[in-house]
Amino acid sequence: MPLSPKVYTWLCGFFAALGSVTFGYDLGIIASVLPSENFLATTGNPDSTAQGLIVGCLLLGAFASNIYVGSLADYVGRRKAILAGCLVFLLGGSIQAAAQNIHYMYGGRFLAGMGIGMLAMLAPLYQAEIAHPSIRGRLTTLQQFMLGIGALIASFIGYGCYHGLSGQAQWRVPLAIQLLPAIPLAFFILLLPESPRYLAMKGRNEEALQVLGRLHAHGDVHDAFVVNEYKEILAQVRVEQQETRDAWAQLFMVKSNFRRLVLGIAIQFSIQMTGVSVIQYYAPRIFESIGIDTSTTLGLQSGNSVIALIGEALCIWYIDRLGRRGPFIWGNALSGLTFVIGTIIIAVYPAEKNNHNASRAFVAMTWLFNLVFSSCCGPLSWAIPVEMFNSATRAKATAITSSAAWISNFMIAQVTPIAFDHVGWRYYLVFAICGFSNALFFWAFLPETKGIPLEELDAYFETVPLFVPGSKVYVPDGKTREEELRQGKIMVPEGVEIEEVMGEKEKEKGTVEHLA
Repeated sequence: MPLSPKVYTWLCGFFAALGSVTFGYDLGIIASVLPSENFLATTGNPDSTAQGLIVGCLLLGAFASNIYVGSLADYVGRRKAILAGCLVFLLGGSIQAAAQNIHYMYGGRFLAGMGIGMLAMLAPLYQAEIAHPSIRGRLTTLQQFMLGIGALIASFIGYGCYHGLSGQAQWRVPLAIQLLPAIPLAFFILLLPESPRYLAMKGRNEEALQVLGRLHAHGDVHDAFVVNEYKEILAQVRVEQQETRDAWAQLFMVKSNFRRLVLGIAIQFSIQMTGVSVIQYYAPRIFESIGIDTSTTLGLQSGNSVIALIGEALCIWYIDRLGRRGPFIWGNALSGLTFVIGTIIIAVYPAEKNNHNASRAFVAMTWLFNLVFSSCCGPLSWAIPVEMFNSATRAKATAITSSAAWISNFMIAQVTPIAFDHVGWRYYLVFAICGFSNALFFWAFLPETKGIPLEELDAYFETVPLFVPGSKVYVPDGKTREEELRQGKIMVPEGVEIEEVMGEKEKEKGTVEHLA
């Protein structure tokens, strides 16, 4: 019995997200590598600033990749760009595993970061462009779920290598294992269908139709849903091609596009201001301040990774039911609350008081934070930006929003060790406050995007007011809109004539509505 089209599409998105396993693994494994005595000796016993740079080079590389990855994805296609990201990551990961001094680590981390930055941006972009509207959220949030799988694997491998191995193997083996997920992705990504929206942008319309049939109707290019979705895509591409401004100009000169760009950047910056990277990168130091040793911390991080994976699975389950806006707002507010409680505990019961109940309460708060973040904030930070833009600007806009994620992540990685040295537990107040300020900002300015076909989002953002609360803009259910497409109801932009998307016979079978 053949797979249903939605299951097949979901599996394509799942495989494309393999690169995110490398992302999560590389982010997580460094916490168990840095305490290794042999690693410290090999890298010249780096101080806290140099250790921060080892962590940060990965993020700088990811930021650098976003300078070109949007243009690359528009030039060679989504699949070949993903292949390029795999190759760059494999080179960087190999240099890290074979490092002879700290400069090898800097270079290897930077190259691996470039590959990770490419894969982290391209996976949700590809997923959004192949998905049915009703399951788009479940595909694009796979990014964070696969990241969670990578972090979970890293926590167990890091713990096992830290306790079970010694000498060079204690850190070279876990760094070498990071290469494994990228190998099958590099070998098989070209077997997946290309993005139909990319093909339409390049004028390869027949191929776009064939891919839509393959993704959404067991290869049937005459299926009503496939035919009408194809027409909407072509209509949107025609409008984009008629624009005299290129994609970069559209992003910054068109008011609606610039609004979306600012929202995407704000979303990515807000994620780092929840404090997630502080816990991820510097868990041993944080737990030490409450009286927990490094060995116990690495074990606790394994439990934390399991909790994160549960949260990410919850997000995949609910995102196309509850939407994006509400969970993102509440997730930020609850994250801030967990930091308020955690800050009080660490301020009142520092390590020298040796209060085991306080230590347990602090661990519970970090686990609760991780559950909330993983179910409400992290996955949505990748899902929302890729579904806000049209085909002409999506790759370049997502590259910019992703670069905001990396540069803010780098900022946290560099500032955190210095902040711990100078202000101690007071540093956590920043994240306690920002959780609530994030929630307030997105309550005011973030519209709901659940279930709206990508080709109709331009008109939607032209309609939704800047201050969102109280607006009465209709947001269709994804399944309802899919059924309308099957019945022949097509939404095309203003300026596209009906005859351009429907033949004379087809006009009798369906309706065309113009989007303002």
